[in-house]
Amino acid sequence: MNEGVQKYVEKAKKMLGQRERYIKEETKKWKFDTIAVHGAYSVQEAIENNQGAIIEPIFLSSAQAYRDTDEMEAAQSYLIPSWAYTRIHNPSIGYLEDTLALLDGYGFDGETNCCAASSGLAAIASATDPFLVKLTRKADEAINFVSSCQIYGGTFQQFNIRKMQERGIECRWVVDPNNVDEWASKIDKNTRFLFGELPTNPGLVFFDLKKIIDLAHEHGIPFIADSTIATPALLRPITFGADIVIHSVTKTMTASGFSIAGAVIARKNIITNIENDEMKADFTNYIKFLPNRDIGWCLSPIQAILSLNDIRTLRSKIDFLSQSSLKVARFLEKHPKISSVNYLGLENHPLYEVASKYLWLVDAEYDDQYKKPINRYGHLLSFQLKGGIQAARVLLDGLKRIWRATDLGRIKSIATIPSISTHQQMGEESRSLASIPADLVRLCVGAEHPDDIINDLEQALDKI
Repeated sequence: MNEGVQKYVEKAKKMLGQRERYIKEETKKWKFDTIAVHGAYSVQEAIENNQGAIIEPIFLSSAQAYRDTDEMEAAQSYLIPSWAYTRIHNPSIGYLEDTLALLDGYGFDGETNCCAASSGLAAIASATDPFLVKLTRKADEAINFVSSCQIYGGTFQQFNIRKMQERGIECRWVVDPNNVDEWASKIDKNTRFLFGELPTNPGLVFFDLKKIIDLAHEHGIPFIADSTIATPALLRPITFGADIVIHSVTKTMTASGFSIAGAVIARKNIITNIENDEMKADFTNYIKFLPNRDIGWCLSPIQAILSLNDIRTLRSKIDFLSQSSLKVARFLEKHPKISSVNYLGLENHPLYEVASKYLWLVDAEYDDQYKKPINRYGHLLSFQLKGGIQAARVLLDGLKRIWRATDLGRIKSIATIPSISTHQQMGEESRSLASIPADLVRLCVGAEHPDDIINDLEQALDKI
């Protein structure tokens, strides 16, 4: 390293040291809401670097210029913080990553980092593919991973088609994720990770997270959690020992529906049986600067800031939407044309107890309204009608205020029938495996007054 490059490296170390102290001494001491509003964006950074902009600016330039060749060399060698080229990194994307890392690491003593991606499915591929590499040329190295089969339809397709059928990497499905022995029976020396989604979309399955994380670590492999539906406002798997968390930021986090984004959040020093010290030490920086750089799953700077602005009110939004959802679920479970309702907040739900162990509204004990821990269960629910699939179609077609769409997590209420939409491509056999019946209706409750949502459901039910 020549003297000029070393100069920039030393300058970067000083700057990074100041930033790390700011996060440790200031940001990490804040409550969840404050982190959601500010992230790691400080007044000092705004004044010194961004002309005092209170809101994080959008950097739309695709590339960055350098003072001289020494700075260019240092940046392209990843020796100093640099955004270089937006496919690799960008300051606007960094603001979102900082905030998500802090939110999912809220309550965790260690360090967390984040790598944003262009969508939730890109985030899942980013989080899983680095583990699915052949370590040797041995014929018996049959790489596999273990996943609950109750997962989002797009994730199921990525695992079942893209990884299994096209690449020959076996996904071993767990039918009952609350059965620890079933998980254990699927693990062997070539298993690379365990994967689970909780709560699941659309069946609202939940399992004892800590038990499965501990099982993964007993075998020296990481646990990867999809926590999209819960968001960090209700569940932060890293605080229970998970190595990696993924989100479709598109969903509940950014309820406005303006943007598509994904995120991978990981704690430092993950557990893995792959001998890659760089990946173990800082998984998200590793994927950001190496595989994702080459594949190009980058997020747009505009989408990053739109997502960031939605996240600022995450806790209060989730609280309100959860309360409305419980009211709607209680209406549905009493209706004579409804045969069953899946909502984890209903006391008679078979998974109510295990969900209540993990799903808590963050910082409710500091809220003057509650002053104690409060369970909340999110704004996704599903239900079946006594008339089967035809009744489900009549209901959906009869809705006037609730939107018929395949989206999820919006500020507006949205309903769909997964078997003919979001989970259609799985096929009947796979839907049966994942417990997604043909007549299941998925409802994501929005921020309308719950009475208006109930009235719309009621008038649609009257048409059956």
